[in-house]
Amino acid sequence: MKVSVAGTGYVGLVSGVCLAEKGHEIICIDIDPVKVDKINQGIPPIYEDGLEDLLKKNIGQSLSATTNLRQAVLDTDISLIAVGTPFDGNEIDLKYIKTVARQIGEVIKDKTTYHTVVVKSTVVPGTTDEVVLPILEEASGKKAGVDFGVGMNPEFLKEGEAIEDFMYPDRIVYGGVNDKSIQVLQELYAVFEGVDQLATNCRTAEMIKYTANSLLATMISFSNEIANLCTSTGGIDVTEVTRGVHLDKRLTPILEDGTRIVPSFTTYIEAGCGFGGSCFPKDVKALIAYGKKQGNSMQILDSVIAVNEKQPARLITLLQKHYPDLKGVKVAVLGYAFKPGTDDIRESPALPVTQTLLDAGAVVQGYDPIAQHEAQKVFGEGTVTFCPDVDTAIAGAQAIIIITRWAEFKALPEMIASLDPQPVVIDGRRMLDKHSVAIYEGIGL
Repeated sequence: MKVSVAGTGYVGLVSGVCLAEKGHEIICIDIDPVKVDKINQGIPPIYEDGLEDLLKKNIGQSLSATTNLRQAVLDTDISLIAVGTPFDGNEIDLKYIKTVARQIGEVIKDKTTYHTVVVKSTVVPGTTDEVVLPILEEASGKKAGVDFGVGMNPEFLKEGEAIEDFMYPDRIVYGGVNDKSIQVLQELYAVFEGVDQLATNCRTAEMIKYTANSLLATMISFSNEIANLCTSTGGIDVTEVTRGVHLDKRLTPILEDGTRIVPSFTTYIEAGCGFGGSCFPKDVKALIAYGKKQGNSMQILDSVIAVNEKQPARLITLLQKHYPDLKGVKVAVLGYAFKPGTDDIRESPALPVTQTLLDAGAVVQGYDPIAQHEAQKVFGEGTVTFCPDVDTAIAGAQAIIIITRWAEFKALPEMIASLDPQPVVIDGRRMLDKHSVAIYEGIGL
C-alpha cells in the first residue's frame, strides 16, 4: 500500500521505517525541513536501537520524507496521523492533531480516489470520532464512512525496543468508523502473518492504549509502594519479596517438563526509583483527567502518579543517611535516559534527583552513554559536569547514584573495588548484588 505518515517523531518515524521494511511504500511528512533532510540522508533525528540501520536500508527505496503534506496525501491511499499530544496539566493538547486533520481534509476535498485517515497518536476515547472526523468532513466537504475512511490504530512500542515491537508485535489493534475503514487497516497489516489482530470501534481502540499503559504504570507504583514499606519495616529486602511473588505459577507458568516461563511483564513488578518517558506519566495523567470529566474519580491512578512523583526523592534520602549535609559532596549520577536503549530523558527520575543535589550544593558529575546530549540541554553551564565515560564520572566521587539500568553499569563493583575510601553506591534500579560493593544502599532494602 501507499502510506503517508504525518509526524516523524518517535512513533511516526518508527512506524514509517518499519512499514517500509514490511513492503509498503511510505512517505514521512514533517514541517521541519532540517529533520526531513536528515531522514532523506539516512540520519534518524532520534535514537532508537536498530532504527538507523533500517532507515538507511529503506530510504530512497520504499521510504522517503517530505515537507509537502498535500502531495504526500495525493500520492497515497492511507494517512497515519502520528503527531504529538502533550499533556498540559488538564487535558491532552490536540492542536497538532487538529492542524494535520484539517490539512489532510483539504487535500481529500480534491482527491477523486478513496482515502483513509488513521489516528496513530495516543488520544483519549472519543477524539477520533468527535474531533478528527468532524474536522475532516468540514475541510473536505465530504462524508466520513462514505467518501473517505477514518480509523484509529494505537501503537504499543517500548522505547529502546520499538523496532522489535513493531516488526514482531504481540497484537495489532485498530478501530474504524465503517467496514471499509477496517478493511483498509486489515490490508495494511496483512503482512503481519500469525499476529492476533483486534478490530473494533475507534473509541475502544483509544481506550485499549490508555488501559495498557495505565496497568503497567500501576504495577510499577504498586511495587515501589511495597518497596518503601519494606524499607520502613526493616529486615526485609524487596527483591526477595518480589522474587517470591514472581514464583506464583499464575505469573510465571511452569511447563509440563518443569521449565518455568518468565514473562517480560514481571519486570514491571520490581522496585526502582520510578517510571518516566513520554508515555506512562502523560497517559496516566490524561486518563485521570478524562475520567474526572466523565464524572469518575480515578482514585487508583491518582495514587499511581502520587507514588511515582515521590519515588526519586527516596534516592536523596538514602544518600543523606551517609551525608546529611550535601554541600560540597561529590556525587556521580549514572544514567539520564528514563530507560536503557533510548535517548529520551522526558520525566526521567535523574532530572529531579540532579536538581535536588544541585540545590543542596552537591558537586554533580553525570554520565549517560546515549542521552547525555539531551541532559546537557536541561542543565546549563556551570552546573553538572558531564563526563565521557563511567570512569571519569566516578573519579573522586563520594557517592554514586545509579538511575538508568544501562548494562555497562553492572561492572561498577569491579571499577570501584580498589578505591579508598569506598564511595556509597545508591542503586535506584536494584541492578547490582547488594553484597558486591562495600557501602550499598538500594530502593526497598
